[in-house]
Amino acid sequence: MPVQIEKWDYFELVLPAQVSGNPFLDVQFSVDFTHQHRSIHVNGFYDGDGLFKARLMPDMEGAWRYVTHSSIAALDGQRGEFICTPPTDDNHGPVRVIDRAHFAYADGTPFHPVGTTCYVWNLQGDALEEQTLATLKRTPFNKMRMCVFPKRYQFNKNEPPNYPFEGEVKGKWDPANLNHFRTPPPPPDYWNFGCFNPEYFRHLEKRILDLRALGIEADLILFHPYDFGAWGFDRMPTEVNERYLRYLVARVAAFRNVWWSFANEYDLMFDRTLADWDGYFKLVQDLDPYDHLRSIHNCFGFYDHRKPWVTHCSIQHHNLLEVPNWLQQYGKPVVVDECGYEGDIHMIWGSLSAEELVLRHWLGFACGGYVGHGETYWNEEERLWWSKGGELHGESVPRLAFLRRIIEAAPAPGLFPLPADHNIRQPIIEGGWNKVSAGHNGTDYYLLYLGMHQPRFRNFSLPEGSYRIDILDTWNMTIEPFSEHVSGQVQVELPRKKYLAVRIERNR
Repeated sequence: MPVQIEKWDYFELVLPAQVSGNPFLDVQFSVDFTHQHRSIHVNGFYDGDGLFKARLMPDMEGAWRYVTHSSIAALDGQRGEFICTPPTDDNHGPVRVIDRAHFAYADGTPFHPVGTTCYVWNLQGDALEEQTLATLKRTPFNKMRMCVFPKRYQFNKNEPPNYPFEGEVKGKWDPANLNHFRTPPPPPDYWNFGCFNPEYFRHLEKRILDLRALGIEADLILFHPYDFGAWGFDRMPTEVNERYLRYLVARVAAFRNVWWSFANEYDLMFDRTLADWDGYFKLVQDLDPYDHLRSIHNCFGFYDHRKPWVTHCSIQHHNLLEVPNWLQQYGKPVVVDECGYEGDIHMIWGSLSAEELVLRHWLGFACGGYVGHGETYWNEEERLWWSKGGELHGESVPRLAFLRRIIEAAPAPGLFPLPADHNIRQPIIEGGWNKVSAGHNGTDYYLLYLGMHQPRFRNFSLPEGSYRIDILDTWNMTIEPFSEHVSGQVQVELPRKKYLAVRIERNR
């Protein structure tokens, strides 16, 4: 009886082989998988202990056959098959971009990212990592930004349990290096960059799959500048960077919840050129048979998100009113992955109040984009969510859960920013209120956010039809019906409160 694998899960082929040389460098191993007219070529990888593996995420139901190809006889010409069965209820497939502003799973289910950042939660040891997963179960987050490489930064100075390459850390790390982005010390010589550490990547895979079990996309940060002479993974030779990308894609691309984020603050990696980043994008695009989402995150200057290998915009910026401009400029979904963090540390970006973070989320979502969460409350253990995970202490999370419910209740595929020059098919809003408003294609749904403003009323001139109007208190998480049936000219009386939104829906 052939093995059965549900659609968009992963099939794993494991073959033993003894290699006299370096199995990471001296062996070529790949597999061709075929289902009727569908053929997928995947590269295999060495997983240590004399075992070679190859993985496939089947995207069509029925019988799949495979044949292996290798430079050594033990791995060449192996044949077999498995059966792809229908997906279970909680398996919607990988997330795709479906239009100039929105995402959906492969089965068509809308996906509205409400993400969080937890850079190296996966490198903190099992106890803290399991606590992070338990916390995530109680949150609205459906996307996690996380690093592949370890990170050295303020509030994150501990060594990881192990490392991505064979070798052993030697010498003492100097905290003064935190002040030297532009002049890091030379690369260390104690790593064998020709030999990956499979244990490191197995653990990464485990945590990606743990997130998948919670319905959370793993937005993997492939490179980052926060090394400061600790390990040198930010200064590896070009051929090592490319070998690392090949190895990582071979290992994890078959997991449906993977996204590729090529860097966090790419423009702080001063030894990389735009041609380097273009090359990384194109390499992964060529290697990944499933076309997972691809983005890159900035510090100061934006990468050109119009380039064809970029699927969506990953942006760091505090001004969420720019979202409509970015949507128009790039013609792709905008995810402001970093707008600041709720917390109390001494850095300005990490000391936002919960009210300010929730305000920024509503501004971004009501402008037709998506916004990411982060938390940086100091504690004596220096277990800040933004870096190490653990527990959340702020007040924004339940409010973001409320926001997610509102956004997911809107008609598919989602909201688009309303243009300033409203035409007859859109509500005319008195008082110049058109920057923070979004609607569904057509005339059936509008979401308008007041933020810090607290007017006594707003007047609307609605398109033809009957509408329901609700007043949303985005901080207290309440929905107050204003009217079940209104049309034409309408004056909406508002409570004298901040953080209100007005939702207008056409009656069916």
